[in-house]
Amino acid sequence: MSNSRVVVIDHHAPALQSAFCDYVPRVFRTVDFKRWREWGEWTDDYRAFGVIEDGRVVANASVMRMCLRVEGRDVIGYQLGAVGCVPERRGHGLARVAMEAAMEALGDAPVILFANKTVLDFYPRFGFAPRAQCLFGVDHEVTPSADPAPTLELADPAIRQGLLTLASTGTPVTERFGARLHARIASWYAAANFARPLRQLREDAWVFASVEDGVLHIDDVFATEVFDLRPYLGRLVTEPVKQLQFGFTPERWWPDARVLEEDAEADLFVRGLSLPTGPDRFPVMART
Repeated sequence: MSNSRVVVIDHHAPALQSAFCDYVPRVFRTVDFKRWREWGEWTDDYRAFGVIEDGRVVANASVMRMCLRVEGRDVIGYQLGAVGCVPERRGHGLARVAMEAAMEALGDAPVILFANKTVLDFYPRFGFAPRAQCLFGVDHEVTPSADPAPTLELADPAIRQGLLTLASTGTPVTERFGARLHARIASWYAAANFARPLRQLREDAWVFASVEDGVLHIDDVFATEVFDLRPYLGRLVTEPVKQLQFGFTPERWWPDARVLEEDAEADLFVRGLSLPTGPDRFPVMART
């Protein structure tokens, strides 16, 4: 540890940003931040607390400042991500050092995170408690429309600006437990090729949606108002489907949607945040 130090990496430090971008795929093999950074999406809201050794990031805990939505009110909080350590330096407590630095910087602010299953016992040491997540869906027949919704490419700066505008002026996708103003998190999924296609359902409503295994998945809706989705769903499919699933708690968009099962792939941990009882799903496009 003698040559290790924790450095705060923000968008004003390009050399350290590059070191962080080199670190990420060494810990999370399929994850990449380079394109997102090139798009200019790394802003003051995202900070990485990196353990530096010989100019390399060997461990890290990143913090995204967020506008969380809890029971109809905005709560300024944070979400952790990219927490880990490069394989050759594991076992020396470096990830803990990065986490301690990040948590000290956040103080008593509300914090959430989604954990890797291999480290589920790590986060309770920092005051986090697990919260179950659910999958929501509904049986509903959808037939293709003659007017398919256009696909929007977030590689286009004008489209990214449009998503930012809808995120800032639009309505929260859920009032129970979700997020607002998370366009730059959603754009990360697109930059990393993890997002479903972004479709323009109508002029004031863009959705991340696609059909998978005969199910129409709607991962997020960026819209100025809540409206009846049913007349528009045919624009999102090329063949008939009989079921929808939602990447968020759909109480506003589809009140009759039911809990299908617990989401076994979403290990959510929460600290310093009082949440409502009952099932929910934190929006998948707002997770870091």
